[in-house]
Amino acid sequence: MSQFDEMFDFVVVGSGGGSMCAGLLMRQNGKSVVVLEKTDLIGGSTSRSGGVMWIPNNRFMEADGVADSYEKASTYLEAVSGGRDDTPGSTPERRHTYLIEAPRMLEFLIGQGIKLRRVKSWPDYYDDRPGGSAPGRTVVALNFDVNELGDWKDKLRPGFLPMAASLDEMMQMPRFRRAWDARGIMFKVALRTLGAMLTGKAYVGAGQALQGRMLQASLREGVDIRTQAPVNELIEADGAIKGVVTMKDGKPWRIGARLGVLVNAGGFARNQQMRDQYQPGTRAEWSMTAPGDTGEMIQEMARHGAAIAQMEEMVGYQTTIPPGKEDDAVKPPAQSLTAAPHAILVDRTGVRYQNEGGSYMAYCKGMLERDKIAPAVPSWAIFDSQYVRDYMLGGTMPGAQKPQEWFDKGYLKKAETIEALAHAISIEPAALHATVERFNGFVAQGRDEDFHRGERAYDKWLGDPLSKTAKTLGAISESPFYAVPVVPGDVGTYGGVVTDAHARVLRADGSVISGLYATGVSTASVMGRAYPGAGSSVGPAFTWGYVAAKHAAGAGNA
Repeated sequence: MSQFDEMFDFVVVGSGGGSMCAGLLMRQNGKSVVVLEKTDLIGGSTSRSGGVMWIPNNRFMEADGVADSYEKASTYLEAVSGGRDDTPGSTPERRHTYLIEAPRMLEFLIGQGIKLRRVKSWPDYYDDRPGGSAPGRTVVALNFDVNELGDWKDKLRPGFLPMAASLDEMMQMPRFRRAWDARGIMFKVALRTLGAMLTGKAYVGAGQALQGRMLQASLREGVDIRTQAPVNELIEADGAIKGVVTMKDGKPWRIGARLGVLVNAGGFARNQQMRDQYQPGTRAEWSMTAPGDTGEMIQEMARHGAAIAQMEEMVGYQTTIPPGKEDDAVKPPAQSLTAAPHAILVDRTGVRYQNEGGSYMAYCKGMLERDKIAPAVPSWAIFDSQYVRDYMLGGTMPGAQKPQEWFDKGYLKKAETIEALAHAISIEPAALHATVERFNGFVAQGRDEDFHRGERAYDKWLGDPLSKTAKTLGAISESPFYAVPVVPGDVGTYGGVVTDAHARVLRADGSVISGLYATGVSTASVMGRAYPGAGSSVGPAFTWGYVAAKHAAGAGNA
């Protein structure tokens, strides 16, 4: 092995969800492991995310009395992701393995001291399908004091919730004007924040909390974690991957891997050339992924014969981008904007074309499909004064006062009538009037006959849980009326190399590339072309990292 400058049992490329999970399992089995992160920050896009993992049949569901089982979860996953022959990343064997191994992975993390819990209510995105769970199958990390990381604190990638609030608390706080419960939450968060200040703590939530806890445990167990260590090449010898070429002190550095290399380097959301090739009509600047999500490791694995698939898919996340927010790491989501009462989404001909609730992945796919037959990127969110009074808009709290810059720069359109609003957004007034009238008719009868919005638990969850009448259907009737553009952003691409039930990378003929494993959005998703529930990227990233390390370490059949 004199060809290498350094040797480890296992080499992990990238530090997103699953990388440190794999590292922890390797260390538990007495193996040496290095995690190579090309940027200067640890955590990948997982740190920027909600940090939610979709884990069916988990211990927290059982503790809360929420019914689930392998059989129920399998029925649901087959209903959502099965029955296709164009998703080699989502074979029946891989779906089966995921449902078996995900709860085991969760137990492993808990055994490593990672503090996790269940969100009490976060419905599956297709909860009306067989096996769907209305309470939900989501798991998140408890808030984390990043000061516990010591000198590593500044090496953890920041998230969108740098405060002493949980993800579910944050989602409830905007209702403070209308609900005493929300005011109580704000008071508790304020007390928690004051307590943290007085005791020298710096709490973070969501994905940064998850990755902060993973980083802390990894450092404690002796995982070698390196920043500014890009991998430029996989080293192949005798038909197997034997190591990588990275950079150290500005020079190439060859690291050998006795048991294998795990690639978890993200997708290609920040590579516009690859987006143009595989996902025309989408833009890198709409993505909320980390800067390192540029796809070169997918290309490098393909250079060594890896099959790639499902590259057209992304985890779409609809967004509206006010002036001054164009370069923000996490842009204002529009997921609840058009799912709430008193709002709809229309294309640029003024036609409503899909259920505005439900999966954000399906929503953005709907936008892109609609754009093939009518201009729909961007689309327009249409809403009235009731919406502005009660709900968030573009990252601002409920209330009529919005930044004047929004109006001056043409982002937020406002008019006294629907017809005048149509003129402001260059839509035929009669078309928009007819669309709004039709929707208001559905509101009056309590049923969306066109797209069935509000008939799923998830639609209602996205809408207004405080409403006693319709939680997602509300008339667009009180002037002035408003419009903002909505684009199909994303939180990651969803295609990549094809892997088997052991997370080993496969060639086009189905043979295994020895020594090469992959997880996360570097792979073709086990979920196929759908997003079954919150955390359907992060959960698999952790699970397949766990499976890969278990297989490589010989710690049992995955």
